[in-house]
Amino acid sequence: MSLALKVSRSAYYIWLKRKEKSVNEDVLGNQIESMYFECKQRYGSPRLAAELNSVGLKVSRTTVAKKLKERGLKARSHKRFKVVTTESRHQEPIAPNLLERNFYVDVPSKVWVSDITYLRTLEGFLYLTVIIDLYDRKVVGWSLSSGMTTRETILSAWYMALGNRPPKDELIFHSDRGIQYACLDFRNALKSQKTRQSMSRKGDCRGGGPLG
Repeated sequence: MSLALKVSRSAYYIWLKRKEKSVNEDVLGNQIESMYFECKQRYGSPRLAAELNSVGLKVSRTTVAKKLKERGLKARSHKRFKVVTTESRHQEPIAPNLLERNFYVDVPSKVWVSDITYLRTLEGFLYLTVIIDLYDRKVVGWSLSSGMTTRETILSAWYMALGNRPPKDELIFHSDRGIQYACLDFRNALKSQKTRQSMSRKGDCRGGGPLG
């Protein structure tokens, strides 16, 4: 073949290796593209490389990124699903911020802070409510529920906290402005224990405190 092409034998083998490499590069590119679409165009180079390695195709993230760029492919962005646990657009009264970012407390049951978050499970979302004593950062009350009513969330955690560490003197209870904390049922529960309610400023849902 080298004689027919009138080139040296070494030049012919160099050309042949380049051709084989080009074919292999195309095959690799096709494999990467196939996995890209199999993953619904949502994976970038790191996750695609991991997927390819998991099926036995050893390829680096850099190589995957290069092939994606050559073919004009990139991960499609999608909006992150967010579960809203704090609904502050309500007509209930808002308590003043008594805490004012002063997170140092020298005695137990002087300041409790609370928050509600969510946990994703195979059966749906669960809502975790916690109450922490700022004195030692201990969780004194909590509840785990499938619903977000005041009784399921903060009232349940509140009564647990009272049983675990009953306040001896005046207590400050600090939270965000969520409806669970602002509603009449919970305000009455606080009043029954002579507890002063405190809420974060608008747009500062956790007050920048130890819960986040």
